[in-house]
Amino acid sequence: MGHAGMAATAVRHLRAAGSPTAVEPLPRPVLRAVREDERPPVDPAEFRRVLGHFASGVTIVTALDATGPTGFACQSFASLSLDPPLVAFMVARTSTTWPRIADAGAFCVNILGAGQRELCRSFAVSGADKFAGVDWTPAPTSGSPLLPDAPAWIDCAITAVHTGGDHLIVVGRVDSLGATEDSDPLLFHRGRFGRFRG
Repeated sequence: MGHAGMAATAVRHLRAAGSPTAVEPLPRPVLRAVREDERPPVDPAEFRRVLGHFASGVTIVTALDATGPTGFACQSFASLSLDPPLVAFMVARTSTTWPRIADAGAFCVNILGAGQRELCRSFAVSGADKFAGVDWTPAPTSGSPLLPDAPAWIDCAITAVHTGGDHLIVVGRVDSLGATEDSDPLLFHRGRFGRFRG
């Protein structure tokens, strides 16, 4: 079965199963979209440098599985559809957090404010207890962690997972959302955090 088929099977299982099941990370794909006799792919360092010019917001994607809260810092997040309301985030296929989010079948996107860079850094560390000292409340639909002082949040159910090279594209149906605070967003640009100045 190909990678896309494995992802689709995982989502079908999440929809149909009455009890959660661990989802194993997919094997690392061969990252070639051209034949060997064609031009080589772009240099990864140059790819990162050029795309670093695109400023993005920063989020923390959280979920609550059978073992407790989990989450990771994510800047690859976007709104996808208004009707039906869908959002998407991208996660590395090597992520140890992703199988727990898939197991939960739901997630909450916490949009971070300008003063939350340290919270972001703590959720970007692999293997640490990211929720140590973090008081969170359950999102109204999924129960996924809502983080303190996040200006906005989006509570979702996983509806599709697509492969995209070394990442997965996770699509979520928005079940509830809210904005709790009117504050400047936390931005990421060329490897550094910043804030919007209008």
